[in-house]
Amino acid sequence: QVQLQESGGGLVQSGGSLTLSCAASGIIFSINDMGWYRQAPGKERELVATITTTGVTKYADSVKGRITISRDNAKHTVYLLMNSLKPEDTAVYYCYSSMNLGTVWGQGTQVTVSS
Repeated sequence: QVQLQESGGGLVQSGGSLTLSCAASGIIFSINDMGWYRQAPGKERELVATITTTGVTKYADSVKGRITISRDNAKHTVYLLMNSLKPEDTAVYYCYSSMNLGTVWGQGTQVTVSS
């Protein structure tokens, strides 16, 4: 069974930076796309960024130019570098990993941006 463990969330002031990490562990045969979603209070979960095994990335319009997704295939880890954070980035951030047997989700990590 594969598990995802997120880390790096916390409280930061507006304009600050945070880096989230998400590492997969367990019996891993292959990982396809990896990425991050977020969910703010009272809102639906929304896509933040995704990355394929070859490094092709996709971003939500609201984070383009401020957030960078990357991955280390050897470590089964995906990262989210967040710069110029805004209060509206406040949310629980969830990583996911798409595999042949289905999609696995992390438990979520809270990011709070104060104004």
